Formats: sequence, C-alpha cells, structure tokens
Amino acid sequence: MIGRLIAAVAIALFFMPATVVFSQEHPEHPERAKAGGAAKQVSTADISAGIKKHINTETNNSDGKFHVNYQGQDLVLHLVKVHDDRLQDLGNGKYFACVDMKGTDGKTYDIDFFLTGQPGSMKVTDTSVHKIDGKPLYNWKEENGKWNKVP
Repeated sequence: MIGRLIAAVAIALFFMPATVVFSQEHPEHPERAKAGGAAKQVSTADISAGIKKHINTETNNSDGKFHVNYQGQDLVLHLVKVHDDRLQDLGNGKYFACVDMKGTDGKTYDIDFFLTGQPGSMKVTDTSVHKIDGKPLYNWKEENGKWNKVP
C-alpha cells in the first residue's frame, strides 16, 4: 500500500511542470539557439573579475566600504565572497553575479548584480539585496525567457 502511494507521488511529480514545483534562487542561463557566427564566450572567471572590479572601484571612497541603498537606508558593506558557482552568462552581453557582503550592522547580505559589457569593461546595471542573514527577500522565476523576481 505504501509502495503504491510512493509510486503514485513519484509519477505525479515526474509529469508536473518544473516551474510549478520549483522557483529558483538565482537566474540561470536560458537555453538559446546558436546562430551562424561564433560569439565570444565570456567565462565565469571573466564575470567574477568584472564584479570584483566593480566592488573595488565603488569601495574606493572616504570610508573604504561598499554602499548599497536598501529601502531608503544606506547599507555599509565589505565583500566576503563572490559565489563563483552562481555566476551566469545570460546571453546577449548580460551577466549575473551573486556575492555575500558583511554589513557594519553585523548582518550578512546576499547581493545580486546584473552586468553588461565585455571582459575588462563590464558595467553593473542593477543591484539588489536578495537575502539578509540567509533569509530570502525574493526568488527568481523564468517566464517566456525573462527572469523576474517573485516574493
């Protein structure tokens, strides 16, 4: 009897669309068709270097800290870790990076960054606080090839 129940649940989960079962913590590279010419591949090392360069550039201010505006308050942070396992080439010259930063308030912040450009000259186009002390403020869901924040 229990075996039949387990089999029925397994079959139901197999046929249920993945987007119904899971929402993702971070956007991932969507499958895309490769057209004629070979575009220059950007590695995760390039993305990591790009986000580190941005953080270092923005940190060169009077207090030596990185600042992020979150709900009208200025978070004063320093870099703890770039999540190299979550760096993504989203296609069309767009990239995603996730980093952990420690605030002067003692909290740990997971910050999501979107970047554009080529290696050596990447620019950050969007920055958002994703988690505070491990608690997510939103997740990511793909809809028609576009990643959107969902509560």
